[in-house]
Amino acid sequence: MTARARTGIALLVAVALIAALFVIVTRWLHSDSSPFQAAPSCGVAGDSYDLTPEQAGNAATIGSVALSRSLPERAVTVALATALQESKLRNLDYGDADSVGLFQQRPSQGWGPADKLQQPRYAAGRFFDVLVTVRGWRTRPVTAVAQAVQRSAYPDAYAQWEQTASALSLALTGTKPASLWCNYRKPAHGNRTQAATSLAADLAVTPKAGPTTLDAAVATSQGGWRVASWAVANGYRFGITEVHYAGKVWRRSAHGWKTEKATTTGVHIVLAKAAPPATTG
Repeated sequence: MTARARTGIALLVAVALIAALFVIVTRWLHSDSSPFQAAPSCGVAGDSYDLTPEQAGNAATIGSVALSRSLPERAVTVALATALQESKLRNLDYGDADSVGLFQQRPSQGWGPADKLQQPRYAAGRFFDVLVTVRGWRTRPVTAVAQAVQRSAYPDAYAQWEQTASALSLALTGTKPASLWCNYRKPAHGNRTQAATSLAADLAVTPKAGPTTLDAAVATSQGGWRVASWAVANGYRFGITEVHYAGKVWRRSAHGWKTEKATTTGVHIVLAKAAPPATTG
């Protein structure tokens, strides 16, 4: 074999090794064991704004409070636009003057006790209490209605969040199927009991529980997508790894939903195994 041939073979071997190493490193970077995996994130079809799981969960709570009051999607959009502007959908324990919570409501202005205003369900309820008293809230511009509720020093600021709020509202109310997703590492443990309790509190749905699953019967397609979107939005919090509904499946490692053969008529939620019981002694 000539020196030129040996050089060519060595070059081919080197290229193959580099390609193999690239594949291995790429898979490792995207695996659950990699310390460099991207931070947990959520998104919604039709909008480019990245949400954290905390933001998605708070958005789901706001949506569920509106639904429990039979308020339309418009109310959810206004509330989400307001919370995005006021707190970026974070449950803050601080703010301007005595403002706290998702909507930066002030106890001194009659919104309620500070400790309750830091409970997302309560804060959302107080927001909707005032929203429905605003004349023309169903038809006036989102920023005008939000300002009528909040009386902010920046009355036009809410408009910048209308697209994100509308996209989230469509997902959380079940109007736009399979549009909300979250992506995060495989959770160490799931909390089926807390997930079931919160689902019942938020959407008045009592699921049938298995060892690592929850199955929710739904009366309508829109109702099913409300439950499915709620489960995705709260997935990181409760250790949910998969949600199946209407021939679609979301998995915690994917950006979006995929089509699969339907195996159930209701919403099927899969969680990581529960934490082992604590030992004493």
